[in-house]
Amino acid sequence: REREDRRPIARREGYRENAYPDPALGTKVPTIGYGTTGGVKMGDKITPDRALIRLQADANEKEVALRRCFGDLKLLQREWDAYVGLAYNTGVNSVCFNNERIGPSTIKQRLQAADYPGACEAILLYDRAGPVNKPSDRCSHPDNRTCRGVWKDRKALRAMCLGESMP
Repeated sequence: REREDRRPIARREGYRENAYPDPALGTKVPTIGYGTTGGVKMGDKITPDRALIRLQADANEKEVALRRCFGDLKLLQREWDAYVGLAYNTGVNSVCFNNERIGPSTIKQRLQAADYPGACEAILLYDRAGPVNKPSDRCSHPDNRTCRGVWKDRKALRAMCLGESMP
């Protein structure tokens, strides 16, 4: 597989010059540039060029980890790109393992069963950005006002994965 074109990730994440608190986790996870979190401290600044370099490095790291997780699974480029985009946002562990980390995620289970459309649909299961204490805490809930961008992103990744036009 060739490496994903990083522009879609950059467009979805958006650029921020100054470190900002993660929308769900606050200042415990400062974020900068195009969604980079590693080694970031509040008060940090980054240029657009440096942010793209960090995006490329972060996404490459996710690809390596996903290759280990998925093994020899044969994916279409659009499927691969969608899972890399999801892992960039949620972390590789959430894409590979279930919440208790005692078994494979729904995505991985469906891929292993050769249910490729079902694995793409499972991207929509990633509809939260922090704890879910009530139904409206889910980004997919119509009354949610805090993480609509997450839900929009998940729908776009699902469409990419299935080869459909973006919503």
